[in-house]
Amino acid sequence: MSSGVAVATGTILDRILARTFEDVALRKSGMSLSELAARADAQPTPLSLRDAITRSVPAVIAEIKRGSPSKGVFPVDVDPPDVARAYLEGGAAALSVLTDQPFFGGSLADLEAVARVAHGYAWPAPVLRKDFILDRFQLLEARAHGADAVLLIVAALGDGALDTLFTEATRLGMDVLVEVHDEAELERALRVGATLVGVNNRDLKTFAVDLSVTERIAREVPSHVVLVSESGISGRFDVERVHQAGAHAVLVGESLVLSEDRTAAVRALVGT
Repeated sequence: MSSGVAVATGTILDRILARTFEDVALRKSGMSLSELAARADAQPTPLSLRDAITRSVPAVIAEIKRGSPSKGVFPVDVDPPDVARAYLEGGAAALSVLTDQPFFGGSLADLEAVARVAHGYAWPAPVLRKDFILDRFQLLEARAHGADAVLLIVAALGDGALDTLFTEATRLGMDVLVEVHDEAELERALRVGATLVGVNNRDLKTFAVDLSVTERIAREVPSHVVLVSESGISGRFDVERVHQAGAHAVLVGESLVLSEDRTAAVRALVGT
């Protein structure tokens, strides 16, 4: 699916996608596609991310990540099941797991461990696989390891690939959070039928963050679309700011992972 990628040469996103293609090709060569599909089909019916984040607005999608390209490995202990429990105790409506290994230090093992905790919790919560998804194989991986939803990044995909992956993820029963960075990408997301749209306040080419991106794009989002503001959220003031602009939920990772008391940090974002 390399023809479906749309990136600018030399950017951080370009390097991430090039490495992702290599890694996916390697994993595909070492695993039977039919076996992976059977594992995916054997999973319980996915929980609805859309339902979870619209029960109580603004909702928090709390992310488990070990590092980032801009910050490197975070100087804290990250045990995914423990972090998941802390987030859920704090009132997170859903969990996100970053599974990219080369640039974020994540893994499918992290996803599976978090899914076991989230699905077995007193109030089961959906789990989002957050990665640079470029191939149907990654969708099957997501389901096989317990994901209820996946992220598709418009900036990383051509129109054909975006439509194909959105359709396939939906066929597998997963909700799809379609990530955009500007109005043109929003238009492309809406064309494929996205009803869950994430506005990433971080420019994936420079990694600069600006919450006004959500405020600007929210004005163009149709009323039937559930909007998630991603990146740059560090406190309740930020949550209220993007909620007033039209966001139904926020996706928060770094500030929560680095908190001394992650449960309290989620509660502060939720407003309890």
